[in-house]
Parts: sequence; C-alpha cells; structure tokens
Amino acid sequence: MVSDPRELVHTLTEALGPTLVAALAGAKNSHTAESWASENGPQPWPWAAERIRFAAEQWRRISSIEDPDTARAWFVGANPWLQDDTPVNAIREGRFTDISHAIQALVDDSFSG
Repeated sequence: MVSDPRELVHTLTEALGPTLVAALAGAKNSHTAESWASENGPQPWPWAAERIRFAAEQWRRISSIEDPDTARAWFVGANPWLQDDTPVNAIREGRFTDISHAIQALVDDSFSG
C-alpha cells in the first residue's frame, strides 16, 4: 500500500482529476493538488494529507468492485448515507466514519443511491 502523500495525490488526480482532489483535501484550487503531485512540489499540509490518504483508501475499496467511471461518480454524487451530501464534501469535512458506512453499504449492495 502506498503511503507517500505525493504518490497518493498522483493516483487520485489520475482517477478523480485535480479539481476534485483539491476539493476533498480542502485546497483552494486544482493547481495546489497538481503541485502536490509533482516530483519537486510541496508536501500537502498534514490535515490535507490525512484526507488524501483516506480518500485514496476509499478509492481503492470502490474501484475494486466498480469500474472507474462508477467509482468516480460515487465520489461526486449525492449520497443518501451522507444525508444527500457528496462524498467529496464529506471527506473535506472529515466525516470519515460516515464515508466508511456509505462505502460499506455499497460493498454490501445495500446502497440505494
């Protein structure tokens, strides 16, 4: 499992795009996420790195059972397990337990979204 924040940002940027990675990490714009992914760029702030690690773990969970387009849509769609909020917003807000429950519902095929 990759734990280097730079590699995780790169992986998530390829999967979700820099705008969504910046949004879930709490950065102001996509350029910040792009700079985190670059070889000589800055490291993500500690609180952003925590969100990035969590999001990457959730991406792995979802993409192991769904195709990439469906997994990407899950991150941006309104989710009934999150009171119709999006997973991207929930991750940015640090609602990791809520996200874990929503993903488990998807894995268990009890997701109704």
